[in-house]
Amino acid sequence: MNLAKHVLQAGASRPDKLALSVIGPSRAERWSYARLIGAVRGTATGLLQAGVRPGDRLLMRLGNTAAFPITYLGAITAGIVPIPTSSMLTMREISKIAAETDPALIVAGDGIALPDHPAPVLSERDLSGFGTLPPAEYAQGDPDRLAYIIYTSGSSGHPRAVMHAHRAILARRMMFDGWYGLRENDRMMHAGAFNWTYTLGTGLMDPWTMGATALIPAGGTAIEQLPLLAARHGATILAAAPGVFRRMLRAEWRPVANLRHGLAAGERLDPGLRTEWLDRTGTDLHEAMGASEISTFISGSPDRPAPAATAGFPQPGRYVAVLDDQGSPLPAGQPGALAVRSDDPGLFLGYLGQPGETASRFRGAWFLTGDQAQQDANGAITLLGRADDIMNAGGFRVAPPEIEEVLSGFPGAGDVACTEIAVGSGSSIIAAFWTGAAEAAGLREFAEANLARYKQPREYIRLDALPRTATGKINRRALRETHSKDTA
Repeated sequence: MNLAKHVLQAGASRPDKLALSVIGPSRAERWSYARLIGAVRGTATGLLQAGVRPGDRLLMRLGNTAAFPITYLGAITAGIVPIPTSSMLTMREISKIAAETDPALIVAGDGIALPDHPAPVLSERDLSGFGTLPPAEYAQGDPDRLAYIIYTSGSSGHPRAVMHAHRAILARRMMFDGWYGLRENDRMMHAGAFNWTYTLGTGLMDPWTMGATALIPAGGTAIEQLPLLAARHGATILAAAPGVFRRMLRAEWRPVANLRHGLAAGERLDPGLRTEWLDRTGTDLHEAMGASEISTFISGSPDRPAPAATAGFPQPGRYVAVLDDQGSPLPAGQPGALAVRSDDPGLFLGYLGQPGETASRFRGAWFLTGDQAQQDANGAITLLGRADDIMNAGGFRVAPPEIEEVLSGFPGAGDVACTEIAVGSGSSIIAAFWTGAAEAAGLREFAEANLARYKQPREYIRLDALPRTATGKINRRALRETHSKDTA
């Protein structure tokens, strides 16, 4: 099989149908399925002509444009392994990724930081000319072979390269009924940027797999304008991070006539936000939770909404359990480690170059998600918190050491710790704590120069000493509990 062929084959039978519309207040860029497929397969030809071979890695440094999904699927069409990355990463951050993955080629948009790496660089302008080249054939092969690599933060404290197989696209169909309620005639509007994996999967590949239409706001579109655009372009499903739904509710607009429901992921959905959205629009918000190693696997859906205060149910076809310390499934109502069975087709192949780290995520026949949870008698999952200290910054998972390592390099920082603290109902931010003589303004400026925007702390708090556990480790839980604002 070939992942890209699987995504595009429904559209191939309806070439004149609208596949993608990039929408803004004053314009819309429209892509029919014929144009989209031609651009993807032509890009595959161009990459091969540029000397990239099947099995080579392609580092993607592209911005919020249609070139992002086209290049991603074009690489996979040719059997090349794309590595999509956030355009917000700094040179220091992307250089580490390049050193670890050793790409054969880097594709780059204007103004986006590039790594210190010897691979040749292809500009987005040159890349855009590939779309009119003769179409490449889809490179077929074993569904278990490597298709793409994405990066995630983990309990190790450093970004890890997550390897996924072509078969991962087959598992995404479990979301169609288990989360989306997706239909062929839907117009799925995703509020995120092209170069976010949540947008790439939920906003683009999944509707294209169904032969539906994807709507993506143009870069620079204000969140407050999204309801108007959704109404103007007939959106039937609206997907976003919870924080985006919260900001939309602050604006004045009429309910979107064709909207059936919204999809929330990337951070926890506050029950109050779900209720407020329902009261305002008459439609529900359905939340999904997942991990970079498997995408989403628990969710509410139109056919089976999540009970209040739960994350929802295992998606149809997923085998999910709450385990005890020995790796045995626990009965309903008992807290334990949330796990997914290791034969799930959406589960990753492993972490690149880290077999020990990969093995540590498994317990017998189960993949450990890192979450603590309990399941009720009806199967609904309630999350009880992370087993580690991973933070969520606007939908991006960030490990504290990623930030601490950078801030510790600032003169006078002293001891440094980072954690996520609550600042209101359903809202949280990353906070940095330090013990040295450095000023907050200096630390903030240093973070802005060396960390992606989403990793930069929003609050800086100086302490005489960091709280520590009996074994001398930083007690981030104590920091969270002490410095979170009262949300009652």
